[in-house]
Amino acid sequence: MPSKTSSYSKPDFWSQKAFKEGYPARSVYKLQEIDKKFGFLKKNCTVLDLGSAPGSWTTWLLRQLNGSGKVVSVDLNPLDKSVKGDNLIFIQGDLLEEYTKTQVAEQGLYDLVVCDAAPLTTGNRTVDTLRSKALVEMALWYAETMLKQGGNFCVKIFQNGDQQTELKKMREVFSVAKGFKPEACRTTSFETYLIGLQKK
Repeated sequence: MPSKTSSYSKPDFWSQKAFKEGYPARSVYKLQEIDKKFGFLKKNCTVLDLGSAPGSWTTWLLRQLNGSGKVVSVDLNPLDKSVKGDNLIFIQGDLLEEYTKTQVAEQGLYDLVVCDAAPLTTGNRTVDTLRSKALVEMALWYAETMLKQGGNFCVKIFQNGDQQTELKKMREVFSVAKGFKPEACRTTSFETYLIGLQKK
């Protein structure tokens, strides 16, 4: 049986598709599938993409907006050089630092907040899920603070990362909160997504 490492290093269908379509990573198809199901990206909307490098989600958002609206993309690491747009604002910084929060707030309020950030994994599932949970709580803070009323939210979480507790928190903020695992997730992956619709 092949190891997880070898299956990750071999380009699968989604990785090959991403390369052909000019996206830095395969993760773009998760966002595409989520939006197809929940329909939260609208023309002229202002989107906040948290933990965005190398920039596949940002690229897809820019292509869908087609020059309308604005994408504010934030990460500690720079975006891939191919990620460009007149309606793109990239903020390089730590999402937990006040300076970064202030810069992000200056560009809002937002219609949509998305976060595909993943922690640096250790191989210890307990540690990794706790780190993932911390990222979810960070992203939810941005959504609570910077989303317009009626705005939508999407965040990645590792399964067993206390999803039900996080969904309970989200139901206080959004009219609808639910989990969703796109088909584009690797079969070996224990990631899933939490979706918040219509901020109260």
